[in-house]
Amino acid sequence: MNLAKPDDRSNNAERIENNIGHTLQNMNEARDFEKAHSEELSQEEKQQIEEKNQRRERAIEGMREEIKDEVNDQQNH
Repeated sequence: MNLAKPDDRSNNAERIENNIGHTLQNMNEARDFEKAHSEELSQEEKQQIEEKNQRRERAIEGMREEIKDEVNDQQNH
């Protein structure tokens, strides 16, 4: 008989923090790449990098809200 593992949310905030760190690192690497290769990149490529970093910023905002929810949930249990 296959039983599902219980939902372990004890480290969700930590995992989300790690995801934020990775996302920030990706943003910085994209900016560095754009600076280092700005003369070789087309306007469209530069715009794509900037748009992707904007999406990353929105994702980080969402992840920070998730952390708040997780902390509140842990405090209520």
